[in-house]
Amino acid sequence: MGDAQRLSPDEQLRSAREAFDDGQDLTIAVEEEFALLDADTLELANRFEELKGAAAGTELDEHLVGELIASEIEIKTGRCTDFAAAAELMATRRDQLGELADPFGVALSSIGTHPWSRWQDQRIIDTPHYRRNNEILQYVVWRNNSFGIHVHIGIRGADRAIAVCNAFRNVLPELLALSTSSPFVEDCVSGLHSARTEIFTKMFPRAGIPDAYESWAEFERYVRFLYDTKSIDEHTQLWWSVRPHLAFPTVEVRICDAQPDLAHAQSLAALMYALGARFARAVDEGEPLPKLPGRLLEENMWRAIRYGLTDGLIDFDRGEVVPARARIESLIEWVGPVADEIGAARYLAVPEANASERQYARLEELGSARDVFAELVRRPRELVGG
Repeated sequence: MGDAQRLSPDEQLRSAREAFDDGQDLTIAVEEEFALLDADTLELANRFEELKGAAAGTELDEHLVGELIASEIEIKTGRCTDFAAAAELMATRRDQLGELADPFGVALSSIGTHPWSRWQDQRIIDTPHYRRNNEILQYVVWRNNSFGIHVHIGIRGADRAIAVCNAFRNVLPELLALSTSSPFVEDCVSGLHSARTEIFTKMFPRAGIPDAYESWAEFERYVRFLYDTKSIDEHTQLWWSVRPHLAFPTVEVRICDAQPDLAHAQSLAALMYALGARFARAVDEGEPLPKLPGRLLEENMWRAIRYGLTDGLIDFDRGEVVPARARIESLIEWVGPVADEIGAARYLAVPEANASERQYARLEELGSARDVFAELVRRPRELVGG
């Protein structure tokens, strides 16, 4: 839960490189962020410390952490060696969190933003890490009431991890388009499909699509520059949408909105995992992988933010716009053989409608974003959890 960095910059970087070079390949861990809500009003509720205290001594305790604000909570699968185990633990953790929250009159939501609660009413949790972020970022961190799903993929080899990160840059817009779940924010129908991405990646420093790096050494030189110039004092202050994690030997994919339904969360995690495995195989076999410039990827990122799956993304090989669903179907086909090997294939699918599409459709029928949210949160738990 947001511990301050204990190692010196040199120690952190040396430890990270050694961990990657000695690491276990193709492990997976999934982290899901949930909003804590007053069960009656569905306002964000600053109840994290109570739930964390109640989890003490339970199986959930070590897999339950704070994430910036006291009205947010994160559940973790822990490290798994195959996708079936990760998928099962995603269901288990959701069930455990629901059982923990119920006696406190706390409801849960897992979409990218809360539709109306004010950021001014949220409290930063009291840890050294988040106190430091509060001190550095001020309004930027106060404003960040957003919720995502992150996937950690174990990649053995520091240079190999950099190459996999480079490859993930190219598909961040597709992953976002598939995951969009945040059309409503600040009591406003935003017209976007991922208001969360606008809030987070456009406000935080060192966020969004990172540069491509030729090697771990080049990446390390940049991180050392940030430490030397006091631009950062903790490695977690690299908030990119994909990053080599400097505390675990994993590539962490961070672009996606939180998912209200377990099946969609599992499918999204399966695709990220399969892509990581497929990229690693391409690196091993010398298969060329593109390194598209950020200015081109940002065009697709905007399309994903604005339209989700409802419009097109640019196919840069063909130089034309194609339906977003077609782009994702092509990715699923490309990762297919590897996905079979790692047990992810049966989870891969493009939904008939993703979370933001479903919310916009219900808005047409109900006429109120608040009513759409209430319906989403108050569904029977078996539709959301296990």
